[in-house]
Amino acid sequence: MLIGELSRLTGVRPRMLRYYEEQGLLDVSRAANGYRRYGEDAVVTVRQVRALLKAGLSTEVIRTVLPCARGERPEFDWCAELWDILNGELAAMDERIDDLQRNRSTLAGLLMR
Repeated sequence: MLIGELSRLTGVRPRMLRYYEEQGLLDVSRAANGYRRYGEDAVVTVRQVRALLKAGLSTEVIRTVLPCARGERPEFDWCAELWDILNGELAAMDERIDDLQRNRSTLAGLLMR
């Protein structure tokens, strides 16, 4: 399928699809005329990428875990490495949340004066 059709089926703009391609998240081939051609599995892949981005993962992490993703939700074929990666991401998010809560508390204290 062409990029316009993939965009229409997923609701993701062509520019973002090209970005996913650049980041190694989406496989693409070129037709003889130079147009991008995506396989039928591209719809599921784009939906997986969107779900993982919504979970707060970076494209670098997504590139690592995407081969283990199954289905649009996605679900994973679990292995120790994947479990460690996602647990590490969760721990990093928790740390950022704690930092933001401390920052918020400090700022709120400044506004109380």
